Amino acid sequence: MPAYDICYLEEDGALACAFTVQFDSEMRAKILAHAMKPADCHRLEVWRGKELVYRRPEMLLEAPRLPAHTPLHAPGYLPSSA
Repeated sequence: MPAYDICYLEEDGALACAFTVQFDSEMRAKILAHAMKPADCHRLEVWRGKELVYRRPEMLLEAPRLPAHTPLHAPGYLPSSA
């Protein structure tokens, strides 16, 4: 079963909290991410390994899936303007 990292982010992109779960489907991880979302967090991400598989809210100017080596919560992440 794949492992999914569920990450909740502050408004500035800093990691507020995260945990790892194992599910047989990506959909179950997304559902749990919403169900466990702290009331004061408005941004969340679901990662399978180094692949971003889900983000809310979606960023309109960015691709829906970022390259595996640039997770938003990684130290030194700089968004590209390309």
